[in-house]
Amino acid sequence: MAFFGTGKLPADFLESCLSKIPLVDPRVLVSGRIGEDAAVIQFGDRFLLAKSDPITFAADRPGWYAVQVNANDIAVMGGECRWFLATLLLAEGSTDEKSAASVFDDIAAACRELNVQLVGGHTEVTPGLDRTIVAGTMLGEVSRENFYSKDRIREGDLLLLTKALAVEGTSLLAREFGRRLEEKFPSSVVTRAANFLYQPGISVVREARIAMNAGRVQAMHDPTEGGLATALSELAARSNKGIVLDLGAVPLYRETEEFCTFFGLDPLGLIASGSLLIACAPESSQDIIVALRAEGIPCAQIGKVVGQEEGLSMIDKGERKPLRLFKRDEICRLFD
Repeated sequence: MAFFGTGKLPADFLESCLSKIPLVDPRVLVSGRIGEDAAVIQFGDRFLLAKSDPITFAADRPGWYAVQVNANDIAVMGGECRWFLATLLLAEGSTDEKSAASVFDDIAAACRELNVQLVGGHTEVTPGLDRTIVAGTMLGEVSRENFYSKDRIREGDLLLLTKALAVEGTSLLAREFGRRLEEKFPSSVVTRAANFLYQPGISVVREARIAMNAGRVQAMHDPTEGGLATALSELAARSNKGIVLDLGAVPLYRETEEFCTFFGLDPLGLIASGSLLIACAPESSQDIIVALRAEGIPCAQIGKVVGQEEGLSMIDKGERKPLRLFKRDEICRLFD
C-alpha cells in the first residue's frame, strides 16, 4: 500500500471524498470543495463565511500566523472578519507557561489588528508533537451584494497578482532551512527572507479591500499550498474557464528565485500566501493596479481568462505550453 506524502491530499482523491457528502441544508451556498476559500451560509440578507486552516510548517509564532491565513480566505470573498476560534496542540516536553502564554498573546495581538473577537477553541499538550500546531477557524460576514463568487468570472477577464512570489514559501525556506541556506547566502539575506512574513507580509486583507473599492473585481483567490500554479488550477476549476499565464510577467523576489535554485524547487509550486490573485474586468485592470500601487502594494497583470476548452497554459519565452501543475507543494519535498 502506498502512503501519502506530506502536504495536502491529492486533489482528485480529496474531491472524490468531498463529493460523497450530501448537501442537506439549503442555506449552505458554498460548501467544502477544491478551490473554494471558505464556506458560505445564508442568514437572511447576510452571508456567514467560515474558514478553517492549520499552521503546521511554521514553528515560530503559529498563533499570529493562524489568524492571518484564515483572515485572508474571508477577505477574498468580500467578507469582514469577525470571530476566531483556535485549537492549540502544544508540543509535549517543550511547552511551559511562558511558551504557552506567548501563543495566546500572539493570537490576541493578531485579532486586535484585524478587529476580530477570539470566541473559543481548545488547548492541550499533545503527545508525539515536536512543535506547536495551531488550527484556526475564522468566521466573517458579507452582504449579498458584496459577496465575491468565482462563478462571476468571465472569458476575457484579466488576472492580476499583488506583491510577488512567493512571500510565505520564501519565509518558510529561510525559517526552516536557514542553516543550509547560510552555507551559500549571507546570514543577512536569510534573515531578511525569514521576515517576509511581516514585510511585505502574508496578509492580503488590506489589498483585497483596496481592489474591491477601485474597480470591477470579478473574484479573488488566495494562493496557498501548491503555489500560484495550483491557485490558477483551482480558479479555473471553480469557474469552468481556461487560463493563460504570462510566465514572464509573474513578479518573483530575488530571494525566492535564488533559494529555489539552491534547493531545486519550482517557484510556481511554492506555498504563496501573501499574494492576492485577482480576476477583474479588462476595463478595470489599470484602475486596480494604480490604486494598489498608490498604497505601496505592487501589482502586475499576469494572465487572462479564456474558454474552458483552451485549458490551462502558460506563455514561456513566447511559446505557449501547458501550465506546470504540482501534486503537492514544492516545499514538502524538503521534509521527505
